[in-house]
Amino acid sequence: MTERLRKRLITGLKIIVSSALIYFIFTKVDFKEVVILFKRSKPQYLILGVILVTLSKVLAAFRLNLYFHQIGVRITQFSNLKLYLLGMFYNLFLPGGIGGDAYKGYVIQKKYQSGTKKVVAVLFLDRLSGMLLIFILGSSLALLIQNNLFQQFYRLIALAIPLAVIVFWYTNKRFFLYTLPVFWKSVGYSTLVQGTQIICILCILKALSIELNTLEYLFVFLVSSIISVIPLTIGGFGSREVTFVYGAAWLGLNKDVSVAISLTFMGITALISLFGLIYHFKKPKLETTD
Repeated sequence: MTERLRKRLITGLKIIVSSALIYFIFTKVDFKEVVILFKRSKPQYLILGVILVTLSKVLAAFRLNLYFHQIGVRITQFSNLKLYLLGMFYNLFLPGGIGGDAYKGYVIQKKYQSGTKKVVAVLFLDRLSGMLLIFILGSSLALLIQNNLFQQFYRLIALAIPLAVIVFWYTNKRFFLYTLPVFWKSVGYSTLVQGTQIICILCILKALSIELNTLEYLFVFLVSSIISVIPLTIGGFGSREVTFVYGAAWLGLNKDVSVAISLTFMGITALISLFGLIYHFKKPKLETTD
């Protein structure tokens, strides 16, 4: 099997899975109610949501550049931002041909020759840093939500938070010692990234005039952020919405509202990612700091 054929098969599989999940959602949700929610939404909060997601992506790009600099890739912040935006576009709109992370890794290695293993490692650690904060915030919300299942495992959840930090720190120290100097800076950036996205969800709730179960909706959003990373769908489309549907059923939330939140966040992300099309036609020139 040729590499091109393999990529086409993977793309086809992702399209099938996304389509199946979207069809499943249509059978579980009243989309007329979702449309009504959108029609009644308050645009000023949606605009603020767009600004917040944009800020979160800028902060995420800064975090990645911390890791790049640790392996001798002295790329400027502006060049890295353009490359990051192009990667977002590839992740969402061209998932089968060139993945965003794969493209960034290829370009960085070609330009700076810092070693394929190190480039792949820092891209992986950058993702893990974000996942760590999602886990911490999600666990923290679980401790606050009045749910029997969460309350049964209260001590275990509380213990899992510091344990996750220790395991991630040890992983860096044991296998990626060259990244350890930026460990806490990376965690700090991840906190800002996830914090701005949580505020964005609060804005979406405000835009849709949702006043109840705020913590529960935030928790489901964080879980969906983890699920959407699994490379089974196109840009997480479908998997995030299904997570919201099941999360709503589990926590007693409104499924229509849940899907509306998910689609709104997905739409904002897609809008921002679409600007990466500019650098698809005019590839960004990578400049190096002094």
